This record gives sequence, structure tokens and C-alpha cells, in this order.
Amino acid sequence: MPPPDYEYAPLRIPPHTDTATAQTQLAIQAEFSGWELARLRLFADGTRQVLLRRRRTSPLQPGLST
Repeated sequence: MPPPDYEYAPLRIPPHTDTATAQTQLAIQAEFSGWELARLRLFADGTRQVLLRRRRTSPLQPGLST
């Protein structure tokens, strides 16, 4: 079975975080780590539950065999 095309990272943004700060955090993750937004859930208390994803890259060299 081939590995999945994407890897995922959950992220929780607290309710007191304003929208501009949340956008900046996500933009930094996208710019420097290659993540993109897969899902965003906004709860009634203001908490944001974010699911980031990025394409898996194959390793440049195979691992050592033992």
C-alpha cells in the first residue's frame, strides 16, 4: 500500500486570539514550512480548530539497513 500523499498537523488557536493574529500564524506556517489549510472549524466560544496539510516528500536517500 503506497503512503498517503499528504501529512496532517492539527492546530488549536485559543478564543482570545484575534483574526489578524490567527491569519499571521497560518501564513507563517504556509510560507516557511509548506503547510496549507485543509480545514478550519470555529466554535461558539471563539476557539479555532485548524487542520494543516502538506505534500509528503520522498526521502532523498534510503534509510540504513541493519
